[in-house]
Amino acid sequence: MKSKLFVGVVLMVLLAVMVAGCAAPTPEVIEKEVTRVVEGEKVVEEVVVTATPAPEVKETFRVAVVMPSSITDMAFSQSFYEGLLKVQEEMGGPQAMEIAYSEGMFNVPDAAAALRDYASEGYDLVVAHGSQYGTSLSQVAPDFPDTSFAWGTSIDTFQAQGIENVFAYQAEAQEGGYVLGTIAALMSESGVLGVSGPVEAGDAKLYVDGFAAGAKSANPNVNVQISYTGSFSDVSLMATAAETHMSAGADMLTGSSQSVVGAIGIAKDNGGKWFGTQWDQTALAPDTVVASQVYDWTGIIKDMIESHNAGVMGGKAYTLTFKNGGLVIAYNPAIEVPAEIKAAADAAIQGIMDGTIDPLAVAE
Repeated sequence: MKSKLFVGVVLMVLLAVMVAGCAAPTPEVIEKEVTRVVEGEKVVEEVVVTATPAPEVKETFRVAVVMPSSITDMAFSQSFYEGLLKVQEEMGGPQAMEIAYSEGMFNVPDAAAALRDYASEGYDLVVAHGSQYGTSLSQVAPDFPDTSFAWGTSIDTFQAQGIENVFAYQAEAQEGGYVLGTIAALMSESGVLGVSGPVEAGDAKLYVDGFAAGAKSANPNVNVQISYTGSFSDVSLMATAAETHMSAGADMLTGSSQSVVGAIGIAKDNGGKWFGTQWDQTALAPDTVVASQVYDWTGIIKDMIESHNAGVMGGKAYTLTFKNGGLVIAYNPAIEVPAEIKAAADAAIQGIMDGTIDPLAVAE
């Protein structure tokens, strides 16, 4: 038993010696800087290529207007058309705002058909630029609830009839009429003024009444002769009315509507002076036209467009006034207006704006 144990111990000792003899010596540690270059594998990814999105383009706003006369009438229709052009330019040109128009639409049934056609073609805003179109518009508008309509001069939006997509606009022409009447009365040498109106309605009547009120306020002794031709378009009737006034001693003339070219011609040929309204009429007779009341429709047009885009299809009534910049007095630089008369005109404008002057109240 002991001999076996001894032999086992001897074998274990011999094995340990053999292992120790085979072990490697402890290596010397040498520190040195090593630069390692690692080459990575290429990674293939699936890339989905799509077309570059086109810039967002706003839809063109489309406006159509039906007018009783031409866009070059130097009066009612031209004033509105020029306003549309200004707004179009401000919005970025034809690509931002499209303008379509029908001019010379004196025949009301034809105008009504044009209004319906424009609405059927998807125009956003369809304008009936004439008080004579009101009845037709009230019949057309309900058939196109997604189209905004507008008309003037009037402040009736037809809401009382349950119509919600009509705007209305009116030029408070009596304001400029009052100022021009003031100037005419103070410049007149004969003390007689001739006024030729077309139809006793809308801004035409407002202008005539305001002119008479301003003249009487400036000179209670002035004789203001007023006549109406009964037509917006008859140039010869307007010329005849002007002749009648001048034969009665009038040296200062005025009138309203696109037919005034006839009256201006009479004033020019007979040494009279003319006061215009709706548009600057100086170019028609540079030696005859003293001053004009100019309608600036741009503010109204822009608000109608903004209202439509905001979902307000109608129901607003607008006015042009001195206070909101819709009415402007344009003097002809070729004709001298004495400083004291201009001062009286400026005082009249200020009085109208601050409410101390009623331009329709005739001085007693």
